[in-house]
Amino acid sequence: MITRTSTYSKNNIATYKILDDLKVEVSVQQNVYGIPLEDLFLMAARINKKRAFLFVSKVLGKHIPIQPAKGILVGALLAARYLEERSGEQQEITSDLLSQFMMDKPGSAEISSFIDDSNPIVIGFAETATALGHAFFEAFKEADYFHTTREWLDEVEPAITFEEEHSHATSHRAYIKKELLNNSREIILVDDELTTGKTALNIIRSIHASFPRTTYTVVSILDWRSDEHIALFKSLEAELGIEIHSVSLVKGTVSVEGQANLLENEQDSPYTIGDIVQNVSYHEIPNPSATIYKDERNHSYTSYTGRFGLTADENREATVWLEETGNQLAGLRTGRTLVLGTGEYMYLPMKIASYMGDGVFYQSTTRSPIYPLFKEKYGATNRYSFPDPMNHSIQNYVYNISPGEYDDLFLFFERKIESEQLDALLEELKRAQVPNINVIYLDEGCE
Repeated sequence: MITRTSTYSKNNIATYKILDDLKVEVSVQQNVYGIPLEDLFLMAARINKKRAFLFVSKVLGKHIPIQPAKGILVGALLAARYLEERSGEQQEITSDLLSQFMMDKPGSAEISSFIDDSNPIVIGFAETATALGHAFFEAFKEADYFHTTREWLDEVEPAITFEEEHSHATSHRAYIKKELLNNSREIILVDDELTTGKTALNIIRSIHASFPRTTYTVVSILDWRSDEHIALFKSLEAELGIEIHSVSLVKGTVSVEGQANLLENEQDSPYTIGDIVQNVSYHEIPNPSATIYKDERNHSYTSYTGRFGLTADENREATVWLEETGNQLAGLRTGRTLVLGTGEYMYLPMKIASYMGDGVFYQSTTRSPIYPLFKEKYGATNRYSFPDPMNHSIQNYVYNISPGEYDDLFLFFERKIESEQLDALLEELKRAQVPNINVIYLDEGCE
């Protein structure tokens, strides 16, 4: 048995008054390692008719800037939790990971693979959990990884498709070789948070229809499924004759009172541009990975993201390149630095940021429309909105950047970006008062 697990009484309830007419109550039943909730998330109102609130993670590097090592450590800690659940035994590495994770300044982001008796297929969910899934995958000495995507590739048939019902962008695809799934290996689905679990059920159905197997595991930082939603998992197990295991750091339930009647265009950042001089430079960095697919502009994706499938050996090769790149880009810094990933392109920029020295923070652009409000302990104190540079029909956002907070901003793109594609984003970022902006993109790589 695992004796360190903490189980909470029904009286362990936290209430979040998000807006005057919206309140969320969280009842924690299990907090495996005793991590304070305030270290894991803040709350915010969500501009979404299907779900009015959002757990805004403080450890993913999506909506709130983090020290990059924190995002890598949370994936490793979740993998340690998976190992303890599977083995039923405490693991020495868990204490080491937890102590680093709880530090104000986490230790090294270099974490050696520590799970050597399993060879799963790990899947991260786009867009928020692409980095979390990748960090979790790195704990395995032998495994394969891919993340789902909302990208659309012409003339390429995805191996699986499924829907995320509550999302603002619902359709997911997986552009992987079908051979990767045509086996009986365990599938591990990685997401940051389960509220209903319907997204996980949808992908399990999609995989099982073409590539049946006996065992699936769903891992998440937060698991807020109700008894009704857990029953849906049991029902699918019985229907398909499978086992679905669940692993999380925090488990409980959520109840909601009221609603948020918000408009999409409300409350963008009020900051004026001021007299900042924005120095923008462009840097092409090597892409040593194979270029499997190209976008509509004939620019190459990299295979190192895992979007098209990634082996453990390929990931170890990528880590060498990421460290070299981080050391090189560190020479461009002038002071306090924000590394900004874009959309699903989260993990590689975060890993590079971890090698760029002290005073470096990381987060990513997002499609998620959150209602911004300048309020203490609220998850989105400001918002910058702009069209996605790669697809101007899609609106993107960045949150929680105070004017003058950073000396340098490193803006990462997976594929080559033309300067005119960035005009709207750079104009919006003038409000953030960052004097030095370095635009980083990958070259065309190897054919």
